[in-house]
Amino acid sequence: MGSHRRLVPSGFDRGATALCVLSAAAAALGAVPAAAAPHGGTRAEVDRLYHEAENATEAFDRAGERAGALRREVVQAQDHIARQQERINTMREALGSLAGAQYRSGGIDPTVALLFSDDPADYLDRASTLDRIGAHQAEQLRKLRSAMRELAQERAETAAKLADLEKSRKSVESHKRIVERKLARARQLLNSLPAAERAAYERASRGSGPPDLSGAVAPDARTAAAVAAARSALGRPYVWGANGPSGFDCSGLMQWSYAHAGVHLPRTSQEQRYAGRQIPLSQARPGDLVVYRSDASHVAMYVGNGRVIHAPYPGAPVRYDPVGMMPVSSVTRV
Repeated sequence: MGSHRRLVPSGFDRGATALCVLSAAAAALGAVPAAAAPHGGTRAEVDRLYHEAENATEAFDRAGERAGALRREVVQAQDHIARQQERINTMREALGSLAGAQYRSGGIDPTVALLFSDDPADYLDRASTLDRIGAHQAEQLRKLRSAMRELAQERAETAAKLADLEKSRKSVESHKRIVERKLARARQLLNSLPAAERAAYERASRGSGPPDLSGAVAPDARTAAAVAAARSALGRPYVWGANGPSGFDCSGLMQWSYAHAGVHLPRTSQEQRYAGRQIPLSQARPGDLVVYRSDASHVAMYVGNGRVIHAPYPGAPVRYDPVGMMPVSSVTRV
């Protein structure tokens, strides 16, 4: 581990919009022989488009997660509103029944009713009951008014959530269109290369064979399950906005792998950076999350012997790479 790069201090603000920049692309392309690599301008443009597409991918992930949470909140609120409305209807019916009984029993002036009563003692008992009914009715009316105010407030809050949900839905669609445009342009540029150069580029994207991981053992059963899940995803494609099982983006692979260990990780690389205790790279062990660049724009899983597993960028499958493939900003032990 002594050859690992020194940790780079992070300037990332936790409150910033979540972005997962695909900076692994540049590192992978750097391994392509100069004679076989795309010519300068084309290569730089492809790298830039992949980089920008990954920005939009993580923004897409963040917006989608927000929309999902809002959708669940709206459903719960609507269900509660329906129950509250049913409760109010029941209270209204009860108040109507009480009012009718009171009118039927107390419609005559109390003094006149006492004069015509065969049993004054019975009248007084009945009058006392009516007083109690009146007090109960007043309390029920107070509860009804309070319930109606609460219902009106809930309706207003739910309407606001529905408006936020619509904004989030539009944000998801906007980021989706951006990703699609960037990736389509990158593919167009790659297809414009001579066949030999394009083949060399794509061979480099597939990475090298499996590394020697002898002696690299996860510290516990939970972490071992996460590492095993990540290794089972080797060779599956990078798919923007995906968290498995058929394809992944960088943070989606980490979330999916740890879900197999019974651990829920946040969706984006910036959030995953704070999903555990940060440790020095020199102390990394299998299962730790390695976060890259000062803005926490890419994430991978350390698997031992100086290697990580990650979903690099569009066109490159989940694969092993050296832990130092780009500047490491932090290592998180989940």
